[in-house]
Amino acid sequence: MADEHQFIEDGLRRSQINEFFADELGRAGYGGMDVAQTPMGTQIVLKAEKPGMVIGKGGKNIRKITTELEERFDMDDPQIDVQEVDEPDLNAQIVADRLANALERGWYFRKAGHTTIDRIMDAGALGAEIVLSGKVTGARSRVEKFNRGYIKHNGEPAEEVVDHGQGVAVMKLGTIGVNVKIIPPGATLPDDFEIREDAEVPEVEQAAVDADEGVESLLEEDPDEVPDVGAADDVDVPDEDPTEVIDEEVVEEVVEETQETAAEATDVAAEEPVDEDVEADELDELDEEIESEAADLVAEMEAADEDEEEDE
Repeated sequence: MADEHQFIEDGLRRSQINEFFADELGRAGYGGMDVAQTPMGTQIVLKAEKPGMVIGKGGKNIRKITTELEERFDMDDPQIDVQEVDEPDLNAQIVADRLANALERGWYFRKAGHTTIDRIMDAGALGAEIVLSGKVTGARSRVEKFNRGYIKHNGEPAEEVVDHGQGVAVMKLGTIGVNVKIIPPGATLPDDFEIREDAEVPEVEQAAVDADEGVESLLEEDPDEVPDVGAADDVDVPDEDPTEVIDEEVVEEVVEETQETAAEATDVAAEEPVDEDVEADELDELDEEIESEAADLVAEMEAADEDEEEDE
């Protein structure tokens, strides 16, 4: 058998055993069971409000239940252990059966629901919820809820912490389903936290500002006075003309920049290859231009001398 089918078979078998105990041990206050497989057989732990009624006189009832489990559910050597419920008002299954019996006896559903949930909270539960679904008052079915305290509806806490119980009330108009959820006292929830009074908290040093030394008081105070310089005090006054100092500095900077530019131009010219033919042609053209300019200057000078002689 596949694992999935085996899982379904085990769940169905467990539900059938639970229904069998609920029918057989209803008057004894059946409060649920735990089934565990051991090498010696199947270990079953029954929780009941009245363990004496489960065991019976001389163990007659418990032997009857054991024999029926072997024949009806094909269990090998079932071992039944009966435990008494310490607080029946905190057992969801017992509370659900009580409420269903109260409804069958004619209790009004609101009175029965509020009375039951008040008893649960008085027993010390952290939270409880009762859901009645069915034809509670008329021909039309509906759902009525009664809540107190804190309750979990989903996640791992809802499966591990919350105690579930179900019962059925058979009425003239139809059946009423009773669903009870209880969080027992002392249950540890994931969102619980604890405040320790003896915890040592390190002190945080903060820059404390007195009320008298606030920003407004500082603004209202007079600013610090600037000391006056008297005639007797020695003050260094430069004798040089600022214009001359500035001009000399400017001249020095211009000279330095010119020298750096000329040096860079020389380096660039040294690095670039020069064509000898082109350089000779350029020199010849420069010589011709210089000679023509010199001839023009000589002619102008001679003309100027002649004009001066005529004037004299």
